[in-house]
Parts: sequence; C-alpha cells; structure tokens
Amino acid sequence: MSTTGASADPLAALGSLPGVAESVESVRKAVDRVYGHRVMRRRSNEITSEAALRGARGSAALSGADWGLEEVRRRTDFSGDDEARVMGAALRLTAEAGQLLSIWRQSPLRVLARLHLVAAAGRGDEVGRPRLAGEEVDEPLVELPLPSAAEVSGRLEGLSELIIAGGSAPALVTAAVVHGEILALRPFTSHNGLVARSAERIVLVGSGLDPKSVCPAEVGHAELGRAAYLAALDGYVSGTPEGVAAWIAHCGRAVGLGARESTAVCEALQRGAA
Repeated sequence: MSTTGASADPLAALGSLPGVAESVESVRKAVDRVYGHRVMRRRSNEITSEAALRGARGSAALSGADWGLEEVRRRTDFSGDDEARVMGAALRLTAEAGQLLSIWRQSPLRVLARLHLVAAAGRGDEVGRPRLAGEEVDEPLVELPLPSAAEVSGRLEGLSELIIAGGSAPALVTAAVVHGEILALRPFTSHNGLVARSAERIVLVGSGLDPKSVCPAEVGHAELGRAAYLAALDGYVSGTPEGVAAWIAHCGRAVGLGARESTAVCEALQRGAA
C-alpha cells in the first residue's frame, strides 16, 4: 500500500497529509446536508434506491459503458454486448454490496472475492479469487504497470490486516486507500474497477459516514471524468505524499458530488417532480 512512512496506524497517518483534513471536513458537511434534508426523514428508502441506480450507472461509465440514466431504467436485458454486460455487473454489485457490510470488517478478502464473483459471473475458474502468476488481466482502461501475483497477494494481506485491526483513520481516507489499492493492484482477471468502487462504497457505508448509502461516490467519479480519475490514480500509485493526498482529495470530491446528486433528488421529490 502507498504510505508515507512507518506508523502503528498508517491509514490514520495519511490524515495528516496536506489538504486531507480539509477534504474530510468538506465531505462530512456535504453528507450532513443530504441527511438533514426534510425529504430524507420520510422518504429515505427512495433516495437510497435512486442513489444505488445512479451509482451503478456512474461506475459502469468509468468502465466503458457510459449509458444515460433513462436507458439503465428501461433495460431489462444486460447480456447483449460488452457494454450491457458491464452495466449488468455494476447493477449486480450495487445490490450485493449492501449484503456484505457485516462481513467486511472481519474478512475483507472474502468480500472482495464475492464482489468479483458477482461481477464476473460465469467467466470461468478464475472468478472469485486473486489472479495467479501468468494470468492476464482484462482492464483496458487502466494502463499502469501490472504488479506480480506475489505482490498482489502480499499487499492484499496487508490491506486486510489494516481493515480488521481498525483504527482512527477517517472513513474517506480508508475508502480512498481501499479503492486505490484494488485499482492499482488489479488483483482479479477482470472487473477490478467495478470491484474497487464497490469496496469504496462498502467502507463509506459501513463506517457510518453514509449509513443509508445515499451519497454515491461513483456518480462523482464519473462526473469528474475518466482522465481526472486516472491522473489521480497515478498520484496514488506514485506513493508520494502529494500524490496520495491528491487521490484522497479526488475521492472526497467524488463523494461530495454524489451527495449533491442525492440532494437534487430530494429537492425534486419535494417539488413532486420525481
């Protein structure tokens, strides 16, 4: 994992990087605005459902299936072509993530394996497990050097130990590191981006920052654009304090935009327009 020095709690140490505290505070305020909206008090289930749909659409867009929201609502068959299968995988992951919250803190690697199994259903015996030496990775939108299977195994174990141990790191920091680490490692033979963004969502919800899952970071990542997403990931992979802080800040902006999206949904419901 990209860290900036030895620490008993390396995730918490990242919170002291320049600009990270400001990102954490900005995210907290954005989330509080959604939860404070009067519509949330009586229609939170509708907001959660809509956020799930919009989050899945955003995550799929970053993996090459950039469909309009109404097209996602209209479709019932997601098996016709590559883009449809990506969208179907994103929708399945969104539904599955909520079932895995209680497992995450005890066995994050089990959760990641389950997410891949759900995303890549039916692809073969490489599904639901980290890739082995010599196995190729189908992740065409991420062109970073691919870590070896041995490095993947070691770093996943290290990440798992940090999650299980807990600590005082802000939810945004933990979510950003989980997201960045999975995307940098690409531990599975396919669907790593979708899995990484689902894991980020699990952390944000399970931490209590967004317990009703109404602030879909995937919406924000898509809105910020693929180029900015990959540039921020480059910073994370560099391991420099500036690069890691920039990635955390990017994830913070994504959560903030997800919160803004759900605030707009709340206001539309309040007007009777949605």
